[in-house]
Amino acid sequence: MASRKPPSTADQQLVEHALRHDATVTVKQLAGWRRTGLLLGNTPGGGLGRGRGSTSTPPPQSFELVVALGRLAGRGKRPADLALLLFAEGVPVPEPAIRSAFRAAVDTGALPGEDDAPHDSVDLDERLNRLSNGLLDSGQTITLVPARVRRIDERIARSLGELPAEIVEMDRNDEPSRLTPQDATLTAVTAALGGSIPIQDIGGLLRAMSPGMPAHPFASLIETTQEDAPEVADLVLSDDGSLSFIPNGDFRGLLRVLADTAPLEDLAAGWRTATQVREWALDLCRRVERELDSGQLGEAVTEWLHGRQLLSGLSVVETLRDRRWSPSKGAFSALMLLFQCQMFVMLDGLVPGCQWHVLQMPGVLPPPIRDLVLSKIGQEAAVAGESASGT
Repeated sequence: MASRKPPSTADQQLVEHALRHDATVTVKQLAGWRRTGLLLGNTPGGGLGRGRGSTSTPPPQSFELVVALGRLAGRGKRPADLALLLFAEGVPVPEPAIRSAFRAAVDTGALPGEDDAPHDSVDLDERLNRLSNGLLDSGQTITLVPARVRRIDERIARSLGELPAEIVEMDRNDEPSRLTPQDATLTAVTAALGGSIPIQDIGGLLRAMSPGMPAHPFASLIETTQEDAPEVADLVLSDDGSLSFIPNGDFRGLLRVLADTAPLEDLAAGWRTATQVREWALDLCRRVERELDSGQLGEAVTEWLHGRQLLSGLSVVETLRDRRWSPSKGAFSALMLLFQCQMFVMLDGLVPGCQWHVLQMPGVLPPPIRDLVLSKIGQEAAVAGESASGT
């Protein structure tokens, strides 16, 4: 029986280094990690002479990486998950593996009613028609309001009674859109595939996400933009009433481009922000429930009410839709946050003097997203200023 080929000196160095740092790594694992792109190959050195082969050395970053891989790797751990988790820790994972993992996360974003058939040759109208028929046949819908959010809303409503008249009066739409769950699902899917929907439909979708609210001032504000701020509407709305700064096309394609092109520090900032938003949302739910249990409504309930109909409330809803967090969901959320930042930056260019201090108001955005967005807007403004001074 032929003897097994002994491990290279370089691989033996990696195995021994891991062992010295309390991590058990095998040569077989090293080979597997290289096949999946998690670990770079050893760097060839000079020949030993007289047919004795050649030498090789591990890349310097491989020593830290094998220790981290030995610590995290285990049965059922996918290479993409390992790449994302190690990247989040600042471990020097090869860049192609990081970008591949973010791209793979986009592919987890299947839409309700969407089959596995290729869609490259099918135009948007036909895809939407198929999805509409599929949703009607299957009854499949997006969970607009997770059960935990609905319970909190109902408990707060019982404790506070009716909304103050001045808040109800802020909703100036006498005939708002009333979307069924299937209507709302199709609207959301249309936005995902086409990139933009009329602002009236956006308002209707927001109302559907707060079904127990007798008034929705924020939805009303969106629905009446063309009447109340025609000069702004002319800048940000297309002829069909949709948002002009939202690019057309399947949003997942746009996220894949981000996965391929965004600087690694942006991907890391998006991941970090997505994690912080999830922690913030779950903590807010716990604090609100404690106040409701005690009968002493305070800061948490106020924070909930301020944000329930704004973007911070949507972040809570999105968090509670995904009860089981996974690295791929974290990467998908990170890319969505970077995409939102791009849209805010584009809006900043369309509307001179855009009142970004509004984002600082309680409830408008979760604090981690607010900080990320304002940071990106500030960076873009600084770059634009440097370009202007250079010319």
